Amino acid sequence: MYLKNGKYYFSGQVPATQIAERYGTPVYVYEADLIERQYRRLQDAFSIPNARIYYACKANTNLQILKLLRSWGAGLDCVSIQEVQLGILAGFQPSDILFTPNCVSLAEYEMAHEIGTLINIDNISILEQFSQRFPGDKVCIRINPHIMAGGNSKISTGHIDSKFGISIHQLPHVLRVVESTGIRISGLHMHTGSDILDVEVFLNACDILFGVAASFPDLEYIDFGSGFKVPYKEDDVSTDVEEFGREISSRFQAFCASYGRDLTLMFEPGKFLVSESGTFLVRTNVIKTTVSTVFAGVDSGLNHLIRPMFYNAWHSIDNISNPEGRSRIYTIVGYICETDTFAVDRKLSEIHEGDILAFHNAGAYCFSMASNYNSRFRPAEVLIYQGKDYLIRRRETLEDILALQETDVLSLSPADHS
Repeated sequence: MYLKNGKYYFSGQVPATQIAERYGTPVYVYEADLIERQYRRLQDAFSIPNARIYYACKANTNLQILKLLRSWGAGLDCVSIQEVQLGILAGFQPSDILFTPNCVSLAEYEMAHEIGTLINIDNISILEQFSQRFPGDKVCIRINPHIMAGGNSKISTGHIDSKFGISIHQLPHVLRVVESTGIRISGLHMHTGSDILDVEVFLNACDILFGVAASFPDLEYIDFGSGFKVPYKEDDVSTDVEEFGREISSRFQAFCASYGRDLTLMFEPGKFLVSESGTFLVRTNVIKTTVSTVFAGVDSGLNHLIRPMFYNAWHSIDNISNPEGRSRIYTIVGYICETDTFAVDRKLSEIHEGDILAFHNAGAYCFSMASNYNSRFRPAEVLIYQGKDYLIRRRETLEDILALQETDVLSLSPADHS
């Protein structure tokens, strides 16, 4: 979304205020051309013929976004069997899906195995159970390199106290399991965290993974996860994926030469692909002035966009109803009966009740983390594709909330329980 001649437009053609009026608010809007830009940019960063991008779909699981990425050649990284099932519905082949859960039971792995996905195991207990259940099968293992990476502790997954992955210090135990069961390790995986800015963090973890790889002669692929940082503010810094692509391509080619054959290089970006494509439109319910603060209260809350409260995440905000108005200072808050503050003391074009505000970088971990807290409805989702807008998820209704509830319990007699 950008400003042109005093109005905001999606993909240069669709007026942003028109979307708010047509579909109501709150509403998530995704620009397909921005997702494709990010996908092509990452794809072009690596000078390796057998490099593949697996979209980490927990960032945004809308079926239409999954279908777009599949059409461009992406694979799918799934952390639950439900995400696997969504991937199949979106048209992904099981062999193009990597199942990478955490702390799930063997039963969920068995379901993924029956579907035929690639299996990624991140703890020794499940590795032992899976190996005994499916001796001789191929699996990937997730390694914890013990590297603290990412924007903060909530999004760092490779440090020593993380619940994710098998510690590099447990490698002898893994090798004993492999030897005793005949399980074949066909892939190695790591993911150290999100919002990683320093390319050297990636490269150090890569060197650790290359060292681990020497212990497994049957590898077919190495998955380096993701965590690339995207810009959240004007002039914000982000991961230089082109520099990273050059560095990792050179190191990976050298590793393959020493390993004795070419392997597939895999990455699993989520936020990098979809975050910047998303805009969340809300309507201002009320301007409330206190002795110290001017609040702009909107028709949404932490039930729709929890990242500012959960991660202390920053989302740039624009008043698209009055883009050229005089600047004033506002604290933007929601309508949930909790402290759901989106932004404190932001300088915005003067806001009036009824104005539409746009939250940027809302394509990843926004709708996918939404809930029905306070019995509020989850919002609609709209896709801007080739200059046209499409409703890709309707707004919920009270019937949707009640659909799974038993409404006549109090009228039941004890005999009815049998």
